[in-house]
Amino acid sequence: MFDFDTPLPLAGNPHAQKWSRYAGRDVIPMWVADMDFAAPPPVIDALHTAVAAGHFGYTSATPSQHEAVCAHLQRQYAWSIQPDWIVWLPGLVSALNVAVRAFTRDDEAVFSATPVYPPFLNAPRLAQRKVGTLALERGEHGWGWDFDALDRALPGHRLWLFCHPHNPVGRAWREDELAQIGALAERHDLIVCSDEIHCDLILDPARKHTPLAAACPALAQRSITLMAPSKTYNIPGLGASFAIIPDAQLRHRFTATMAGIVPHANLLGLVALEAAFRHGEPWRLALLDVLRRNAARVESQIAKLPGLRTTPVEATYLAWIDCRDWMRERSIADPCAHFEQAGLALSNGKDFGAPGFVRLNFGCPASTLEAGLARLAAAAQ
Repeated sequence: MFDFDTPLPLAGNPHAQKWSRYAGRDVIPMWVADMDFAAPPPVIDALHTAVAAGHFGYTSATPSQHEAVCAHLQRQYAWSIQPDWIVWLPGLVSALNVAVRAFTRDDEAVFSATPVYPPFLNAPRLAQRKVGTLALERGEHGWGWDFDALDRALPGHRLWLFCHPHNPVGRAWREDELAQIGALAERHDLIVCSDEIHCDLILDPARKHTPLAAACPALAQRSITLMAPSKTYNIPGLGASFAIIPDAQLRHRFTATMAGIVPHANLLGLVALEAAFRHGEPWRLALLDVLRRNAARVESQIAKLPGLRTTPVEATYLAWIDCRDWMRERSIADPCAHFEQAGLALSNGKDFGAPGFVRLNFGCPASTLEAGLARLAAAAQ
């Protein structure tokens, strides 16, 4: 029903940042986290209808769009929320920055685990807040927490920026892990801002995402849950996201910090959001089949390359690759620069708090993936 095989003409598109960065160069971009697939047909149809109306004035979310979010959360996660818990946003990076400013004072610290999506580390620094971190541990079957070390690391922090599912290590946290996270947040009196933007991209068919606030009801009143259709339905440039904030006082502090600084969600983004949540499920399920195949292909290829390591991707379309042994063996200082010279653009682990790693985006047609993996293999020899 859907074409995930035919590459889109992105190389010459000046609005496709992922590709335009390397315009005129023989480089396959597999770095920034958007996919190389067309958005779902119902989303494109809804946007055509909105554009044909010809009016692009100021707007705000409609009751129908509020209801679409509530219905989506109930259907996907059995999470019942109230419409007034929704705070509309133009993007989740701005939300991380708002949360830091709203819920910490100058003398209070923000906590996050590393590696992690770079704005988790940059938002506190931009607000001149202290940043505390703890490294996730890689075990035999993937990345996880040392909960004893986490318990010792949390005192002295006020806000926890939590990534669920995790970018870049690709973990979909289990409910027992979420229960321990919730218990520690309560014990140390932390507010938790949970970025769940990849929540609809769980690759294991036997698993389902559970929002942190739903998994830990006692934590809900000290939580901010960030979500968007942008990653799942490949519409990040349309600027429509939302926070779910059950506690009225936290919600007021969050919106008061936004006032006069953070713009409204984009009109076309709101249209796309509603269409995706109401009509995008068949496309999403088909996409997951493609991403599962791509993830398996990436893992298989990296397993053949001495010195490179990765772990199974449970969620997202991002593979986290450990290059440190390979770098030592070949005296390579910067793996990203090395792969870019070989015609493959990846994200630099240094930006995620983990030098020596790279992140590979496999949200692309199989032909693009094979070409990228061939360049990876050639450069790794």
